Amino acid sequence: MKIKEVESHFGSSVASYFIFLRWMYGVNLVLFGLIFGLVVIPEILMGLPYGSLPRKTVPRSEEKTAMDFSVLWDFEGYAKYSVLFYGFYNDQRTVGWLKFRLPLSYFLVGVGVFGYSLMVVIRTMASNANESTSDGDDGNYNFSFKMFTSWDYLIGNPETADNKFASITTSFKESIVDEEESNKDENIHLTRFLRVLANLMIICCLCGSGYLIYFVVKRSQTFSKMQNVGWYERNEVEIVMSLLGMFCPPLFETIANLEDYHPRVALKWQLGRIFALFLGNLYTFLLALMDDVNEKLAQEDNIKNITHWTLFNYYNSSTFINGSDTTPPPLHPADVPRGPCWETNVGVEFVRLTVSDIMVTYVTILVGDFLRACFVRFMNYCWCWDLEAGFPSYAEFDISGNVLGLVFNQGMIWMGSFYAPGLIGINVLRLLTSMYFQCWAVMSSNVPHERVFKASKSNNFYMGLLLLILFLSLLPVAYTIMSLPPSFDCGPFSGKKRMFDVIQETMESDFPPFVAKILSSIANPGLIIPAILLMILAIYYLNAVSKAYQQANIDLKKKMQMQREEEKNKRNNNTQANSVMRDLEDLLPPSARNALRLQNAAAESPVNAGHTSPLPGNGPSSSNNLAPRRDGSMMPTPRIAVTSPPVPRPMGPHMGGSPRFPHPPSPHPRY
Repeated sequence: MKIKEVESHFGSSVASYFIFLRWMYGVNLVLFGLIFGLVVIPEILMGLPYGSLPRKTVPRSEEKTAMDFSVLWDFEGYAKYSVLFYGFYNDQRTVGWLKFRLPLSYFLVGVGVFGYSLMVVIRTMASNANESTSDGDDGNYNFSFKMFTSWDYLIGNPETADNKFASITTSFKESIVDEEESNKDENIHLTRFLRVLANLMIICCLCGSGYLIYFVVKRSQTFSKMQNVGWYERNEVEIVMSLLGMFCPPLFETIANLEDYHPRVALKWQLGRIFALFLGNLYTFLLALMDDVNEKLAQEDNIKNITHWTLFNYYNSSTFINGSDTTPPPLHPADVPRGPCWETNVGVEFVRLTVSDIMVTYVTILVGDFLRACFVRFMNYCWCWDLEAGFPSYAEFDISGNVLGLVFNQGMIWMGSFYAPGLIGINVLRLLTSMYFQCWAVMSSNVPHERVFKASKSNNFYMGLLLLILFLSLLPVAYTIMSLPPSFDCGPFSGKKRMFDVIQETMESDFPPFVAKILSSIANPGLIIPAILLMILAIYYLNAVSKAYQQANIDLKKKMQMQREEEKNKRNNNTQANSVMRDLEDLLPPSARNALRLQNAAAESPVNAGHTSPLPGNGPSSSNNLAPRRDGSMMPTPRIAVTSPPVPRPMGPHMGGSPRFPHPPSPHPRY
């Protein structure tokens, strides 16, 4: 109901964002159920408690500040050693009395998150495509249909009636914009020059933002090695990325005014450019983060050797002091040397980036929309100029920035959920609050766009961007699973060479030998490569068939359109012929015109010249004595002119088929 209210006042383009946001909330709710039901809750209920292992214990050097708000806000201290992150989970093959295989579940759920998301996105795109192709062509008599068929006569609520009235008004504005754009004349050479210039300016902005993020990430690695670092230095990367995401989209929109596109086309260009900005920023962040991961892997190799040497010296010194060979008491988990756990550090970076993005979004709405609207509303009466019509005026809802922010945030969730299982829960809360908070901000602080345009019949452009970011989010996770060794002392895959070795371990331990042999044979590249080629050929064939069906549908629509045009032309020709006949009648003399009118009136009346028309079924039909006119009505059969004098009627009955007036008898009769 809230989305319908937004659509009635701001158009279908703004409502499409909230529909997309609601769909994203449903998808993340399912992912939240998968991760919490199969990973987080089993670890909490059946895993070892906090403080039992070094990976589940805050180091001794961090215990004093582990509960400080500034530390927890940066997701350090107790937050870092909790179920939110990868390093907390145990590497035992089975946990609890249920013998739950937690490492296997963690791996399969991490892969299943991408599989389910891919399936849902593709299925939604297919259903949207079917809905868009099943709709009829509403290009004929568009304004007439809107005028006479838009109102719902079952409405009984005044608020609903107001929303419906606003919706009809907005739909007329959308149709007027489409009609104006279709009839617009433009200087093609000047337009091309301005569009090339705009694209060059935007490319320069993209390159500059990518270099800035790479520089900031590199500098943050230097700050991480220092002891006394301020709040800004610790959060510089997140702040810079959030500010770029806040200021670059309005700059792109200003540059896009040079191109003079249709508003719907301009929105797609704006979405593509902001998507390129976010994607470049994200991959620059990942490349710089991978350098940090490689450094931490080198540190882990050194710490692994130091750990073994420290334990050896500890046991030897204890034996020397006690003078016996008794096994000394084990080290407290907080005192055991440990590695940096690069997976947890990656998860912390993604959680920080997500939280900073949430805070920047909400602050932008409060300051840039709500406080701006309050200032314009209450200061307009005592200001030097009209604040509502001039600067700063009320804000418009930024469709492209909000859509791309949502897509970019979802890409971070997909990448970060493998290293921070609790990130999905944070995102679910963010989407739920954003739905109502942004709806309130739109209805209370924003005004409709100056050029309200109709959104596409499907959200497939949004879905296409989401599918692309899903694929690009899968690549870094797949690389870490297949190529990088897991940390040796944290996470469910510690002690293995690669993360995917948990699958091979399960096949060897839990399946009969012949099943493992069959699965290993199926995994043979000699079978996988032909299967992939076969699937590619099948996709190509189905794509060709789909295009053929689409072309057939287009041809059928053209034929139906041509038939409608022919029928319309026939009706127009008949109307023109009737008007010509009336004009010819007006050219006749008054006496002939009156006689013709009397004749037509007598032909149309039931009593003609004092003779009663025969009853139906008792004689010949009256239509037999009438001739069709050009306009479709009936007129009497024209009378035959008399050219000879009358003669006496012959005696005897008249025989059917013989002439009523025979020729005069010959002077020489036949014998």
